[in-house]
Amino acid sequence: MTKISILGCGWLGLPLGIALLAAEFSVNGTTTSTEKLAVLENAGIKPFLIVLSENKTTGNLTDFLEKSEILIIDVPPRLRGSETENFVSKIRNIIPFIEKSFVKNVLFISSTSVYNDADAFVTEETIPKPETESGKQLLETEQLLLSNNNFKTTVLRFGGLIGEDRHPIHFLAGRENLDNPDAPINLIHQEDCIGIILKIIENDSWNQTFNAVTPYHPSREIYYTQKAMALNLASPKFNNENNFGGKIILSDTLENVLNYTFTKPNL
Repeated sequence: MTKISILGCGWLGLPLGIALLAAEFSVNGTTTSTEKLAVLENAGIKPFLIVLSENKTTGNLTDFLEKSEILIIDVPPRLRGSETENFVSKIRNIIPFIEKSFVKNVLFISSTSVYNDADAFVTEETIPKPETESGKQLLETEQLLLSNNNFKTTVLRFGGLIGEDRHPIHFLAGRENLDNPDAPINLIHQEDCIGIILKIIENDSWNQTFNAVTPYHPSREIYYTQKAMALNLASPKFNNENNFGGKIILSDTLENVLNYTFTKPNL
């Protein structure tokens, strides 16, 4: 039975681990919370308490990675006010442990924030030019992992993450004077995130970079107004004078290479 280690069993990592167990993989998973160790164990995931920091890693990474062939890194940069931590250093600190392990393949969960809005249509061939500190550190981390010859890395750049318990409309409902009504949405549902990861593993698609955004791009105003109505929430109000457009992230490569069909096409 192939063993997979998931670094970061949070909103995506935990249901991903459950899906991997259902696909008959053995799964190790990490949390930074002692309270969540039992949650992972009850789900069938072997739990590890591991905390990454800029200067050191706390926890038994060696045992966490033991006999795992695949490592999934799903620990996004943490914002501290207007600043971010040194996320690159956090990942750099774990690389020696990966190199000494049985891990052959790494899947790094990144974000489309590595792109800016200058390009109307964005593919994997588009040169990333991140504008946010988070995006800059994600891109540097991508390059750090991709350049390591001790393992193969696939980078998965997700758009905005949504799910049954997570949707921007709950924050936007009833708000007024919102910017950029005509900007297209670039979202992806949790179910498709998990489905795509399973496809990458199933197809052995390593040493690749994929954009992962549902191919559905109505404007912010149209989409969020319709979503508010569907959920009986107050519609958000947009300011048409603050309209600076936005990019459309294309996931054609993912659909073609993985032969993947999105299960939540209309979000």
